[in-house]
Amino acid sequence: MPVSFGNDADALEAAQNGVAICDRSHWGIIQVTGSDRIRFLHNQSTNNFERLKPGEGCDTVFVTSTARTIDLATAYVTDDSVLLIVSPNRHEYLMEWLDRYIFFADKVELADITGKIAIFSLIGSKSSELVTKLGATEIIGQPYGTHQLLNQVRIAVGSGLATPGYTLIIPTENAANIWKMLVEAGAVPMGDRIWEQLRIQQGRPVPDKELTEDYNPLEAGLLQTISFDKGCYIGQETIARLNTYKGVKQHLWGISLDASADVGSAIMVGEEKVGKLTSIVESDRGFFGLGYIRTKAGGAGLKVQVGETTGEVVDVPFLSRISG
Repeated sequence: MPVSFGNDADALEAAQNGVAICDRSHWGIIQVTGSDRIRFLHNQSTNNFERLKPGEGCDTVFVTSTARTIDLATAYVTDDSVLLIVSPNRHEYLMEWLDRYIFFADKVELADITGKIAIFSLIGSKSSELVTKLGATEIIGQPYGTHQLLNQVRIAVGSGLATPGYTLIIPTENAANIWKMLVEAGAVPMGDRIWEQLRIQQGRPVPDKELTEDYNPLEAGLLQTISFDKGCYIGQETIARLNTYKGVKQHLWGISLDASADVGSAIMVGEEKVGKLTSIVESDRGFFGLGYIRTKAGGAGLKVQVGETTGEVVDVPFLSRISG
């Protein structure tokens, strides 16, 4: 996992105005097969798998029985399997967790293929130009998660961030050649440091920071991953109750900060604690954080104190939320 290619400013510029390429092969990937695979995943996570056809995909959240978040995953439905891209530190846990819910009569098999498959993200407004060079013209302009297999490379709409782009799933033996070809075609290599900066600035939550057993997907701003009309699944009753009775007590927000602060610091309004800082990053535009803030305290525009510094609550593009 390269932290940086020594070109952070160029990579950031490319992600914003051109095309950057990020190696996400340290993320987990789980392959789900068997004739019951769609029904199984439909019952184990928040999104509606039964509406998906081969060549389509979605983001979904795995939650506990009390709707606490385990991970935000991206699923791609193929003719004979579902591929799940999961967070780097979650594939082993999710393998064990999902296996617990496979019963004797279920025709479902799980395979952890992390390390056997490379994952690249093309990030930026000019990503479609490179995808065209790969020959995947059919997915350009299609909905998020739409994917196509070309010469053993699966190309999917969506960069993993709020920035437009594509995700490439590649057998490891072909990964170096594909990377070289894309860089020669104009993609600027981007290390994990800029990925982390972008994911905080855009509001993508991750496990152990924004996604923990302290928070549910509605609080985490993952409304776009939840189907409210698909019926029973693990955690469904709690999520439905929170939605129906406006029971979301806190929301994840971006926070523009005047100086650095420690992760875990209390977010204050006057003498009142209204939340907690979960992530922070320094960029050329200053310090920026993510944090949970009580719904009744307010939202965008709220002035806050975090540790020894001050800040302002702002919207971030990755998140969608309901009123509390």
